[in-house]
Amino acid sequence: MLLAVMTKADSYLQFMTVLVLFVFVLAITYLVTRWIAKYQKNNVGFRNLEIIETCRIASNKYIQIVRAGSKYLVIAVGKDEVHMLSEVSGEELSFQENQGQTMEFAAILEKVRKLKEKDKE
Repeated sequence: MLLAVMTKADSYLQFMTVLVLFVFVLAITYLVTRWIAKYQKNNVGFRNLEIIETCRIASNKYIQIVRAGSKYLVIAVGKDEVHMLSEVSGEELSFQENQGQTMEFAAILEKVRKLKEKDKE
């Protein structure tokens, strides 16, 4: 009967153990996800193919500009099909200067806060 009754200290110790294990699993998951993302981003297998821009035209239909080698192609991508629409020269395209750069989450959050403040005024 003495074994069946848990004291407060035992239940607290059990809770802390489960909490530490949960945080450990979350940390390992985060680190592995970051590692896989870096590995896929730096994969050198796709030097000649690059998606330049994507425009959504329906729920599952897109128009994309793709660089294949030195050619730029405009393609239509649907649920089960891909069609080439035309070929575009590089001079006809306008590229942004910050292409490939990502914004930090804090910068995005600050922009949203500023927009909300403007809406309140």
